[in-house]
Amino acid sequence: MDHVLHLSCLICGRHYAADEIDYICPDHGDDGIVDVVYDYDLIQRRISPSQLAENKDWTIWRYKPLMPVEADAPVPPLAVGWTPIYPAPRLAAELGLTHLWVKDDGRQPTASFKDRASAVAVVKAQEKGAAVITTASTGNAAAALSGLCASVKQPNVIFVPESAPQAKIAQLLVFGSTVMLVKGTYDDAFELCLKAANEYGWYNRNTAYNPYMTEGKKTASLEICEQLGWQAPDVIFVSVGDGCIIGGLHKGLKDLVALGWIDRMPRLIGVQAEGSSYMAQAWRSGEDVLSKPAIVANTVADSISAGLPRDRMKALAAVMETDGAYITVTDDEILAAIPALARGTGVFAEPAGAAAFAGLAKAVDQGLVAKQDRIVVLNTGNGLKDVASAMKSVEMAGTQPYRVAPDLDDLRRVMRQLPK
Repeated sequence: MDHVLHLSCLICGRHYAADEIDYICPDHGDDGIVDVVYDYDLIQRRISPSQLAENKDWTIWRYKPLMPVEADAPVPPLAVGWTPIYPAPRLAAELGLTHLWVKDDGRQPTASFKDRASAVAVVKAQEKGAAVITTASTGNAAAALSGLCASVKQPNVIFVPESAPQAKIAQLLVFGSTVMLVKGTYDDAFELCLKAANEYGWYNRNTAYNPYMTEGKKTASLEICEQLGWQAPDVIFVSVGDGCIIGGLHKGLKDLVALGWIDRMPRLIGVQAEGSSYMAQAWRSGEDVLSKPAIVANTVADSISAGLPRDRMKALAAVMETDGAYITVTDDEILAAIPALARGTGVFAEPAGAAAFAGLAKAVDQGLVAKQDRIVVLNTGNGLKDVASAMKSVEMAGTQPYRVAPDLDDLRRVMRQLPK
């Protein structure tokens, strides 16, 4: 990996060679998050927008020269990345906007954004000859790792709260993972996973703790800019739990600015559930996220429920360094956004994904975006991940099925009752 200059600690700035540490800066314990620093001059000689225009690899690996893997590294066979980005003119008009797109990462192999990071985790684990990969998750990162591991027959152990949606647990079991349902919160599962990885020598995919997860997640911002003809959007809305996704988007955008492929940095607006608003609280009050204690998180959007965001330093920098903002939305606003987004675009989002759209609606009300802004909303997961929440959302919207006998007269009866 001659294009990787070093790993840099976000707390003390100490540099490490890529093979010097596995995950974190040892001077700061589990908080010693590091960042991957690249040689952009070397990368510019290996990849360019014109070369990408001729590249027929429609996965995240089209950006391999800008990722922390060897050029000849074998990659999992599942097609991760290059998810569609849809113009949303009807939603834009309803909000009084002119330019709006929805990037749908519910179209990934395991139906969530987290496939991007898990694909990189599998490559890095196999690079090290790891016998087992492990992660803690509220469900999506676990399912992503489970599916990617299944594609290459890689043993893995997953830690999820026992309260995780059944659809996500079902994915883990179908893919053949060893599943540990933790009697506690996501934060409890995370801590147990850290201890287990150290105890048994497993490769640790955990968000933030493993610096390479950011590098997988950044591919979404690379795709957004390429799909928009290298004309960077003005604003990107994304839901935030652990903070790794917004941090990854920021990293990808910084890469593109450094390479000169885009001429400005989009504003990043992180959307949090009111019941899990650690980052929003810290941003509003100027708190130090290294000393701010954990909160009690409780939200219908399980994928962004985090009492102590593990990638909080990168998540805060993503907003501070782009002149962005954090917005909070209620669970009712999140649920209302599910059918609104679906009926306006045909994109079915789970609560965490719909939260980003709920945040856009609130940002419009607060004057945080302008009518002419070019805006992208990122959906991070498919609605089938949480059918219970979807059913609650349509009930709130007043939508219901009609029961009818297999008889035309009964159908006529029901048709007469339909709203005009």
